[in-house]
Amino acid sequence: MSGTASNLPSPITVSRASQLHRKLREVPHRPGVYVIRDRFAKIIYVGKARDLRRRLSNYFTPSSRNRVDLKTRALIDSANDYEWHIVKSDAEAVLYEGKLIKEWRPKYNISFRDDKRFIMVRVQMADAIPRFELVRFRKEDGARYFGPFANAGALRTSLQAMKKQFGLRSCRPLEPTERDFKHCLDHVIKNCSAPCVSKISREEYKIRVEQACEVLEGKSREMTASIEAEMEKAAEKLDFEKAASLRNLLKDLRETSKPMRRFTRKSLPNSINPQEDVMELSEALELERPPRTMECFDISNISDNHIVASMVRFRDGVPERESYRRYRITSTKGQNDFASMAEVIRRRYKRLLQDAVKASPELADSQEIPAEALDRVARASKEGTLLPDLIIVDGGKGQLGMACRELQSLGLHDQPVIGLAKEFEEIYRPGESNPLRLNKDAGALKLLQRIRDEAHRVANGYNELLLRRRISESALDEIPGVSEVKKKALLTRFGSISRIKKTKPENLAEISGISKELAERILSTLNQKTTKRD
Repeated sequence: MSGTASNLPSPITVSRASQLHRKLREVPHRPGVYVIRDRFAKIIYVGKARDLRRRLSNYFTPSSRNRVDLKTRALIDSANDYEWHIVKSDAEAVLYEGKLIKEWRPKYNISFRDDKRFIMVRVQMADAIPRFELVRFRKEDGARYFGPFANAGALRTSLQAMKKQFGLRSCRPLEPTERDFKHCLDHVIKNCSAPCVSKISREEYKIRVEQACEVLEGKSREMTASIEAEMEKAAEKLDFEKAASLRNLLKDLRETSKPMRRFTRKSLPNSINPQEDVMELSEALELERPPRTMECFDISNISDNHIVASMVRFRDGVPERESYRRYRITSTKGQNDFASMAEVIRRRYKRLLQDAVKASPELADSQEIPAEALDRVARASKEGTLLPDLIIVDGGKGQLGMACRELQSLGLHDQPVIGLAKEFEEIYRPGESNPLRLNKDAGALKLLQRIRDEAHRVANGYNELLLRRRISESALDEIPGVSEVKKKALLTRFGSISRIKKTKPENLAEISGISKELAERILSTLNQKTTKRD
């Protein structure tokens, strides 16, 4: 009797197993990713499934334990709770599963625990002759990135078809010349439009690149429609081999251009403790006091004419969204992240000091330290903004140096400030030549990543908003003969309506599809609108 009793699970185990089994009724029959946690709320396993309820039933039905292998049995015995996240497709499930495993490195997962990343497509529109390339890491270099893509084979096939369709180059030189053209056969076999030797203008080539980007984003159906028509013609001619090839290409293209949700840290399940992370960060940076309030700055630019910045504020480790700020960079010319960071730091804290003087005019002639004065006025009025306990700039030594210079010029000499460089997650501090690297699982680093990613999201969102608004509300819409493609080409080339007005007709006519007559009509219409407003 005693031997039999010793083999029975404890009452706690029975109760927990019963709870996990009852929870299955809430799980939908839909594709998604599931996360299993132990009794310490730590993630111990991440999996994906086409049918979440069916897959989780394999773990948490009473009879399942006796049918699984030893590893899965150990997982089931360690499980204390689970959760699920619904996705739109199997491809999204693969991406989400990989993202979670790389983020949390659960003990029962083996796949995806290495440093390999899903493949992405990168195109640097600032290059003289842009080209598409495959990468596995996303950098803050101003380039456009598409992906990640779960099916690398379908992506490569689609890219090859797109390059042929739009005549895009595949050569490696940053800016190919006539010498490179002599050793290239792509133009001969009509796979490239050869902008390097002016077979087409570079402006027209960039328009083709934009059209290819729209295909990757799933915004254009012209290419798939043409392939469908070609496939039907091949089938009518009984050329079934060609029709089958086009069918496979169409399948790959649709899978590649299908809208895919991008998973970020914001969307990942977590068991973070913000206040503990704040205390851990204070110890790691050796701060005099815990950074209860932190402000982080990020720069986003699409072109020389379109540069913005963001400032996000965290309090006690969580976002304080009502304090967020967005900036248009005005005094910096060109894509200069250092100067842009200096401008936004100067504008943010100069404004705080000016507001403090308005609230207490006697501060204008006071010898009080600016930081102490600002905090005193803010606490007294209960309406002003306190200086943050820590300023974070997105970038390395260069951005940090510019931020320190601006803070010192404002008298904020003792303000704690750091730079966070994304590639290796290195922390740069004033006066320290070597960067600080925290353990990648440390709560302090996770907190810095959360605030940095939030600043990045806000900056990019503002940039996209302004660009959409500028294109959708353009005065060019009312001019006959100016299509959406021509409007986009004009704004990409000149940056704004005001710059177009100052341009000569022959400069406008350099853009593909715009004749000299249309150029004169554009300038005449825009100038008439200005005269009427005046």
